[in-house]
Amino acid sequence: MTTFIKKTGIGIFFVLFAASFWGCQDHFTQVIKQMANVPIYKPYEEMRTSVEMGTVNTLQRPGKIYFRDNFIFISEVGKGIHIYDNSNPSAPVNISFIDIPGNVDIAIKNDVLYADNFTDLIVMDISDLTNCKLINRYKDVFPYALPPYDESYPIAAIDRSLGVIIGWKLEESKSVCRDAECGGQFPVWPSFAFSETQTAGLSAFDGNVGSRGGRTGGVAGSMARFALVNDYLYTVGETDLQLFNIQTPSTPVVGEKINIGMGIETIFPYEESLFIGSQTGMFIYDVSTPSSPSYLSEFVHVRSCDPVVVEGDYAYVTMRSGGNCRGWTNELNVVDISNLSNPSLVSTRNMTNPSGLGVDNGQLFLCDGDAGLKIFDSSNPWNMQLVDTKPEINAFDVIPYNNVLMMIGSDGLYQYSYSNINKLELLSIIPIN
Repeated sequence: MTTFIKKTGIGIFFVLFAASFWGCQDHFTQVIKQMANVPIYKPYEEMRTSVEMGTVNTLQRPGKIYFRDNFIFISEVGKGIHIYDNSNPSAPVNISFIDIPGNVDIAIKNDVLYADNFTDLIVMDISDLTNCKLINRYKDVFPYALPPYDESYPIAAIDRSLGVIIGWKLEESKSVCRDAECGGQFPVWPSFAFSETQTAGLSAFDGNVGSRGGRTGGVAGSMARFALVNDYLYTVGETDLQLFNIQTPSTPVVGEKINIGMGIETIFPYEESLFIGSQTGMFIYDVSTPSSPSYLSEFVHVRSCDPVVVEGDYAYVTMRSGGNCRGWTNELNVVDISNLSNPSLVSTRNMTNPSGLGVDNGQLFLCDGDAGLKIFDSSNPWNMQLVDTKPEINAFDVIPYNNVLMMIGSDGLYQYSYSNINKLELLSIIPIN
C-alpha cells in the first residue's frame, strides 16, 4: 500500500509538472542562435551633443526636400541637412551642411528650423545659414524608430536603454527574441533612397510658403511628416498626430497627442484641413481651430504607401506596393473632397510604382519609379490628360513652385522650367556621389 501511494504520488508529481510545463510554454522565452540584424547603438548623451555645422559635401542618400526663400534644404537620410542657395536655379550653390543624426523631416518658421533628431525635436536658429545654432531641444517626443534593415534576416533583441540605433551588423546572434522586442512595435525610418513631395494650396497658411517680406514658412512635400499651420507645428508618427504651439517660434510648447490609427505616414495641410496619409487610407481633420484638430472623414483603400496632395476640390493619392507598405497596388486615385465629410473616388489610373507627386495650378507631376516622371494636365480632374513623360529619370521627389520643378532622381536633383508644360526645359543637375 505504501509503495502504491509513493508511486502514485510520484506519478501525480510528474503529471502536475508536465501540465505546468505545457501550460507555461507561451510564457517561455525562445533562445535563438542564428544570423540576424544586430543593433549598433549611439548612446543618448552622444546623440544629443552631436548636432552641429558639418563639412559641405555631396549628396549621397538624399531624402525629403524643403524649399524656402530661394534655398533648398535636402535631408541626407539619417545624417543631416544640405543647404543650397537656389537664387539661380540654373546654378545652385552648396553653402552648408548641418549634422543632425537620425534626421528625416524638417519645417521652418521665420528663421527657426524644426527637425527630428532620432527621438527628439530640435529647434535651430538659421538666421545665418552658414552658422546655424541649436537653441532648444525637446526629448523623447517622437517614437523610437529603426533604420532600414536586411529583411532577409530577423532582428536581434533591442535594448532601448543602450541608446538609439544608428545601423546594423549582420552576425550570429544568441538573443531573446519576441516580436515586440525585435522591431514589431517600432516604426522604421523611410527605406527609400530618396523621397516624395508636394506644393498645392500654398497660399492657405503662413506656414506653407516662405518669403522674408511676407510669409514665414516654406514648401514641404507629400511625404512630409511635419506640417505648419499658422502658429502650430503638427507632426505624425506611426499612430499619432502630435501638436506643438509655436507662437513663439524658438520655444515651442508641446501640446496634445491625438491617436489616429495604425500605419500613419504623411501629412499635407490645405486651407483649414489636414490630409493624413496612412497605409490603409487618407484621414481628413479640420484645423479651423488649430489647437484642436477634429476628425472629419476617411477615404479607405487597400494596404499600400499613400502620399497625398490637394488642390481645389480634389485630392491626388498615389498607392505604392513593396517596402514597409507590403501591399500590391500601384495606382493614382483622384478623390472628390468638395464634401470633406464624404470624400468620393473620381477616377483611378494604373501606375508602375508611384511615389512623390506635386500639383500646381492644374498641372500634376507624378514620380513613377522606373517609369520616370509623368506630367498631367489636371485642370479637369475627371478627365486628366497625360502631357509628357521623362522615362529616363527614376524620380522619387518633386516640388513644383513658381514654374520651377525641383525633382530628386536616382542620379541627382534635377531642376526644370515648366512655364511650357508641353516641353520641360532642363535648368540644372546636382549630381549624387
